[in-house]
This record gives sequence, structure tokens and C-alpha cells, in this order.
Amino acid sequence: MDLVEVAPDEKPPVCKIMNFGKYKYKQELREKKAKKKQTQIIIKEIRIRPKIDEHDLETKLKHIKRFLNKGYRVKVSVIFRGRELTHTDIGLKLLNVLAEDVEELGEVESSPIIDGRNMVMLLAPIKIKIKEGEKIVKDEDS
Repeated sequence: MDLVEVAPDEKPPVCKIMNFGKYKYKQELREKKAKKKQTQIIIKEIRIRPKIDEHDLETKLKHIKRFLNKGYRVKVSVIFRGRELTHTDIGLKLLNVLAEDVEELGEVESSPIIDGRNMVMLLAPIKIKIKEGEKIVKDEDS
């Protein structure tokens, strides 16, 4: 048995007589259990160019929808090269089209911003709650 100071900030300090090894072991178990309950936020990135072809854009859109269905956040980047940077309006239109196409699955978490030679937008999946009548309703809490 060991004498362990439990609350050193109290007046007078609180001490307990206990098995310190067992106490440490239980504390580690509690920390592991708390760590298991944490959810990890996964962000997937899709990179496109402003001159992307229509079919290629549809393929990227399918990837975005798949990621949103799995519950991942999606970072969509439009990469500008050379003189393309002067036409950021094309990239903005592209990102707005993508946001409209995935409207039923995800919402725009951060609107398009220019970061160096890239224009970046973050999409997050919409949390849905299924009520008793098999009706799908958007969750109002989030």
C-alpha cells in the first residue's frame, strides 16, 4: 500500500492509502476508453484545374459524392498555373457548380477562398436524422 496525494491544491492536501500500481492501471484504462469514443475527422482532397473537361468533372463529382456519403469532409482545390490566376472567376464558378451538385449530400463549410495559387472550398456532409415515419429530415441541431 502507498500513501498517495490525491488533491494537492486543497487546504489541507488530501491523501489516500491505496495500491498505486492498481490506481495507475485503472487510470490508463479510463484514458483508453475515452480515446476510443473520440471520432477522428477525416478530410479528403479533390484537386481540379480551371480548364477541366466536362467528363473529368463528372468523375471528380462522383468521388466527392462518395466521400460525403461515407461521412468525410471534402476539400476541393482549384489549382491555377501561370496566367490562369488572372481568371479566378472561372474557378469560383466551378466551385459553385460543384457545391450545387452535391447540395443534397453536403453543405459548404467554408466558402471559396484564394490561398496562393489555389482556390479552396471545404464541403461537410449533412447530418440527417431518420424519424419514425421513415421520413428523412435534416438535423436542426447542427
